[in-house]
Amino acid sequence: MRVNGTLMNYYFHCKRQCYLFGNRLNMEDNSEEVNIGRAIHEERAEKENTEISIDNIKLDKLTGEYLTEVKKSDADVEASKWQLILYLKVLKDKGILRKGKLEFIEKNKTDKKVIIIELTEEKEQKLEEYIKEIELLLSEKNIPEVLNKPQCKKCAYYEYCYI
Repeated sequence: MRVNGTLMNYYFHCKRQCYLFGNRLNMEDNSEEVNIGRAIHEERAEKENTEISIDNIKLDKLTGEYLTEVKKSDADVEASKWQLILYLKVLKDKGILRKGKLEFIEKNKTDKKVIIIELTEEKEQKLEEYIKEIELLLSEKNIPEVLNKPQCKKCAYYEYCYI
């Protein structure tokens, strides 16, 4: 499986979740949290007609200046940033240069509801490292250990890991 935005996000959130999703074990259809996020994206896409599919990624909104990624909450900003950086790199490889904009519907942990990200050479190099790490993770024979953290209770894979 080629690394996409979901895998990049999951890699930062939980290696086990990334591994399971990347090896085609999808538990997301049963998750209320995932369904809420999906509904937010669908409602926004209907109103603004902005979602774009390119290769193996889906972009929330692309304007002349920004690639905007909308997230339900700011629960894992680092994961969201690297997902957006991946998208910016895919666009750059197609000759489309944009700044990235993360928008959070619910703001719990950060002071800002919008974060602007620019793709730099440093970020591109780090992104390549992360992509290689994800590819290596997905090829492993053993599933990563359970995190046992509070966020696990909201995860789509909770039942797989704990029940």
